[in-house]
Amino acid sequence: MHAPPDSEELPPVIKQRAAEDFSRARVKEVLFRIMHFMHTDRTKLLSLNDVKEILKPGNETYKGMEAVPISLIVGSEGRYRDFNKFFLPRYERLRSRWERVDEARLADIMLPPIQLYEIGGVYFVRDGNHRVSVAKTQGLETVDAEVTSLSTEIRISPSMTVDELRSALIRYEKEIFYKKTNFAALTSGCDLNFTMPGRFDVICDHILVHKYYLNQTRLEEISFEDALVSWYNKVYKPVAAIISEEKLCACFHGRTESDLYVWIVKHWELLKKKYGICYSLADAARDFRYKYGGGKTSLFTLIYSFFSRIFKRTRR
Repeated sequence: MHAPPDSEELPPVIKQRAAEDFSRARVKEVLFRIMHFMHTDRTKLLSLNDVKEILKPGNETYKGMEAVPISLIVGSEGRYRDFNKFFLPRYERLRSRWERVDEARLADIMLPPIQLYEIGGVYFVRDGNHRVSVAKTQGLETVDAEVTSLSTEIRISPSMTVDELRSALIRYEKEIFYKKTNFAALTSGCDLNFTMPGRFDVICDHILVHKYYLNQTRLEEISFEDALVSWYNKVYKPVAAIISEEKLCACFHGRTESDLYVWIVKHWELLKKKYGICYSLADAARDFRYKYGGGKTSLFTLIYSFFSRIFKRTRR
């Protein structure tokens, strides 16, 4: 990391100005935090490691020196807890280094270029967080940076949170899966919805395994499209029916039918290894709810079931 030059010989007026700049930046950060106390995720600087964990970027490419718009610098590799979404300093302990960087700016002392990672059209600080913070606080539009690019197909908006980035990746995976497999047309519009990335790869694996077992009883190999239709009718729909009958979505708030399908099938495979291949899918679903859905049926579900039965009787 590059340290700013020693400021002992700088005029007192510059030191005072830098101290005032930091104090104003801290006040802005506190006010910003108060204004957004109900939505703290909107105030957080993105962590490059979190983004890499979600997007799984490919190759690194050294891009060299670029004039980077500061508005597109949205995160940091290692100091994402020290600054907020707008690179305002979050702690008093940052004062000394921040002021030294600001003093160098005020005295027109040249500092080394910052180092950035580019991914999805936005940038993350590798080295130079304080310099970005000072530049952004002072209203600069661009900053000279040494850039290394990480490849990904996902475009990132500067305002995105980690959850929104994860949702964008899921939408991208869904689009690719549906286009590649013609899933909607083959299943009469079935809408798979997941809350975590990587699940469409799991579905593809399920179809391929189903295709393998179908081919064991055929002289000619079945096509992927026919295997998909068979899997949907003989595997997915029965599991979805059990999820609906057992009202499992009510036991797993925020999760979808498709999420539960993946989990229950995996749970079923484990139970069959333990108790034998005759262990039923319905029992696996109930066991999954008991172990991971709070065990007991919710009061709302019991009341709903009671009045549903009464309503059915009155209609007979």
